[in-house]
Amino acid sequence: MFSKNLKYYRLMKSLSKKELANKVEVTPMAISNYESGNRIPEMDIMKKIAEVLDVRIADFLVVRNEGIKFCHNEFRKGATLSKEKQELVRESVEEYFSRFMDSVEILGGDVLPNVPQCHTLKISGDAEKDALALRNHLNFALDGPIEDLIGKLENKGFLIFLHEIEDDKFSGINGFVNDRPYIMLNKKMSVERNRSTLVHELAHLMFDWTNSNYDENKIEEYATAIGGAFLFPKVDVIRELGIRRSGITRDMIMVAKEYGISMMMLAKRAEISSVISSFALKHFYVLASQLGWRKNEPSRIAPEKPLLFEQFVYRAINENEISIQRGAELLKIPYAQVASKCCFNEG
Repeated sequence: MFSKNLKYYRLMKSLSKKELANKVEVTPMAISNYESGNRIPEMDIMKKIAEVLDVRIADFLVVRNEGIKFCHNEFRKGATLSKEKQELVRESVEEYFSRFMDSVEILGGDVLPNVPQCHTLKISGDAEKDALALRNHLNFALDGPIEDLIGKLENKGFLIFLHEIEDDKFSGINGFVNDRPYIMLNKKMSVERNRSTLVHELAHLMFDWTNSNYDENKIEEYATAIGGAFLFPKVDVIRELGIRRSGITRDMIMVAKEYGISMMMLAKRAEISSVISSFALKHFYVLASQLGWRKNEPSRIAPEKPLLFEQFVYRAINENEISIQRGAELLKIPYAQVASKCCFNEG
């Protein structure tokens, strides 16, 4: 597993093979051979590589779960994310879910919810109807806000992974781990943007796009429309904002917080639902640009994060299936932090 781990940590440091080779004083071909598994470096070279990448030699030797089959959906053809960052995203997914699936196997393998059936919903051409169909398919209420969306989807059998990628061109990706759907989100984004990206990726997974006759750009646009209608259904837009408003006002921030969406999404949903005019939406966009919200709107809601992996690890520790040290290795957090959550203090 040295080869996979080396590639992962090199990409984490944003180094090319040539840059790493120069720092370690070997040839780029040597690094290629190490990452392809054709060669294993001598210990002195391995130490140099570890120093450059700021990891322990033990990190290179961590055994990956080889019983996992990954299927990553492709990035868009016009994606501006660099090839190196795309590789990092895929490697991060595989490194994380290798540890995740280790915890599942330790507990016996029957701890995950049933695998959700993907690509079964039909595209109607009406994003509002399709968003309601998605809510209904997941047994969510057909209106009202959805709190703790990540937790709810984990309980429906989706694997969710949050990871920091230092590039605002990346928001999320979906795919499959042993035929179980996963969604990865960029932890650097706001909670509201993560929620909208999560539903966007969910739409990619749950709808059958093969017979839609949409090109790639239209699919992305339509998945975004489904996401907005899913998080803030039209019936809620009208009930919360009224039938007609002259524009977007500060009192609407309370509604955005309630539904876990950005003001940018709220404004767009208000325009789509004919609550405000297109002119009023454009006026708000100008104001939002002046406030810096077009690129970095402040988050207003509590963070959401996946908990299933942690729950599995702590359960395994407390059932004496693994040691605290092994739990710390799986979660990649300090021993003391894991120990503090393992049992109640007596006395």
